[in-house]
This record gives sequence, structure tokens and C-alpha cells, in this order.
Amino acid sequence: MAIVFIDTNIAIECLKGNQSVIHKIKSFERVYINDIVIMELYQGARDKRELNYIKKHITRFEILNINQEIIALATKIVERYSLSHNTKIMDALIASSVIMYNIDLYTINQKDFKYLKQVRLV
Repeated sequence: MAIVFIDTNIAIECLKGNQSVIHKIKSFERVYINDIVIMELYQGARDKRELNYIKKHITRFEILNINQEIIALATKIVERYSLSHNTKIMDALIASSVIMYNIDLYTINQKDFKYLKQVRLV
């Protein structure tokens, strides 16, 4: 079984109860997110009830810590690709996390990462 980092869009689908996404996630040995994904989920909450629901259910995922090395790599990614590929800071931090931890990325928005050769997409 593999380990995988899930992008925010996959976490959202999981929280919505999308059975095909949940089934796929259950096929992995370990599932990770980072603080960026958590912040994006919190930001997307429409009210306190939904925020509490998110907080309760994201505990099933393990957290990868963002460190200075990840931030430095994300900065290089933004510098190199923001003009040509419209790379967003949050996506660069997610990409640098999976690169530094050497794990696959499960995302719906593969176009946001496919130009980064070191990112292995599920």
C-alpha cells in the first residue's frame, strides 16, 4: 500500500461524502495533508457549523509539517513558474511538501501540478 498527500479538493470531496474518493483514499496506507490544506478548508467554511464539521473530520488525516526547506523550494517554484503557469503560493507549498517528503499527490486539479516533473500525481 502507498502513502499519499491529498490536495484540498480531494479533502473537500471526502468531507462531502464522495464515495469514489473515499474508496480511493481507503486504499492508501497513510493519507497526509499539511497546514496549507487545513487553512484552505477553514477558509472555505460557510459558517461556524461547517467549520466545526471540518475540524472534527480532518483528524483522520496525518499532518506533514511545513519547514524552512519546503518554503524555500516553494519560493523557487513560484519564481520559476508563476508567470508561465500561473502557479499559486498554496499550490507551490503543496508541491514542495510532496517533493520534500517524496510522496505522491492525489488531486483533481492535475493541471496545477503536472508541469512539475518531481511531483508524482495519483
